[in-house]
Amino acid sequence: MRDLAPILKAYDIRGVVPDELDDETARAIGWAAAHVLAGGTGALVVGHDMRPTSPRLAAAFADGVTAAGVDVVMAGLTSTDQLYYASGALGLPGAMFTASHNPARYNGIKLCRAEAAPVGYATGLAEIEALIGDGVDSPVAARGRVEHRDTLHDYAAHLHGLVPLDGGRPLTVVVDAGNGMAGHTVPTVLDLPGLTVVPLYFELDGTFPNHEANPIDPANLVDLQAAVRKHGADLGLAFDGDADRCFVVDERGEPVSPSALTALIAVRELERSPGARVVHNLITSKAVPEIIAEHGGTPVRTRVGHSLIKQTMAETGAVFGGEHSGHFYFRDFWRADSGMLAALHTLAALRADDAGRPLSHLLAPYERYVASGEINSTVDDAEAVTARVEEAFGKAPDVVTDRLDGLTVEFTGTPMWWFNLRPSNTEPLLRLNVEGADRAVMERVRDDVLRVVRGTGEGAA
Repeated sequence: MRDLAPILKAYDIRGVVPDELDDETARAIGWAAAHVLAGGTGALVVGHDMRPTSPRLAAAFADGVTAAGVDVVMAGLTSTDQLYYASGALGLPGAMFTASHNPARYNGIKLCRAEAAPVGYATGLAEIEALIGDGVDSPVAARGRVEHRDTLHDYAAHLHGLVPLDGGRPLTVVVDAGNGMAGHTVPTVLDLPGLTVVPLYFELDGTFPNHEANPIDPANLVDLQAAVRKHGADLGLAFDGDADRCFVVDERGEPVSPSALTALIAVRELERSPGARVVHNLITSKAVPEIIAEHGGTPVRTRVGHSLIKQTMAETGAVFGGEHSGHFYFRDFWRADSGMLAALHTLAALRADDAGRPLSHLLAPYERYVASGEINSTVDDAEAVTARVEEAFGKAPDVVTDRLDGLTVEFTGTPMWWFNLRPSNTEPLLRLNVEGADRAVMERVRDDVLRVVRGTGEGAA
């Protein structure tokens, strides 16, 4: 058995196939997961994406699970949020074989406990690693059984129950599936009266022949933007490889900020649950907590990372959570993230708008400030550089700082600006996000901070 350390990440398992992740490794992880997640009894639900290696790895994992005496519900082709649906609806722990937006040579496993509760290194992966390391394979009275079950239509019906799209004006939407799992789910979920879908790259192909299935990179939105303009569509949707993230472009083909979507969905959820808490991570726009509070909700600020969002939602009973990266989490979807639910909320808001406004006008109230996007800098000593930035900016008048996640510096005067500088978990990088009252303010602060980070100046924001 090879060393698992290189493929065990903070939130999932991911590596190159077969060099780092192969059938033997998947089988061993399945056996250990049966003990750690299912307690050696009951069942575990397994799904996989369209990567060429996914069916074989999922089958090997299932063989390990059944060898431990635990049954397997094999869901077959699923998006990650469809797997979360199966885990929640069936009350079973689950395993999803995918490497999300990573290149074709990668694959991985996203694990969850029953009802889609997250599993990361600190909440189960370390136990799985230790159990495999012990090499204890206790005999069982009988192998588990494998049952095949298609959950696609039940998943679609559940989403429609959470976000109905009945009535309203007809819409045309271009959907770029990136040859990923949205090509499997969209034809069922968006098969709705009054909705015309223009498909881009719906063919399931884990070699990603058209572009990377990573919509956070603007280069991967170019085809969608062009198609929206060509067809005169009302909006465009782009999904990543396992379809748990959704990015939106408006009727002009312009990208919509995930912060604006977070604010839009928060307002809609607060209409259903007045006074509820809404979670946002600390690099979403300052507009997000402002809008949550203006609509009677309580904003809850948290660190970056999906396990942290889910944990905070569970602790606070929050109705919704949003991240800058295009992940959106819903209390009524077992606190799991669903790009498809975010898409349905966007479509529903547009269809229900009595004034018939285009998406850009509908979202204008949520786009209050100007953001830099994430800027990476390679550094030798992330903590030393962060301390230098704190010294340069943190002692100025009307400035407050915190260390919730890296360093956040906020100017409380006028004109408003703030920035967050946090280290990568896996690379020698510092990630900078800046927001300002307008573009000139944002660019001035951005450039001042980068001069200090990169050792070319003392900063003057």
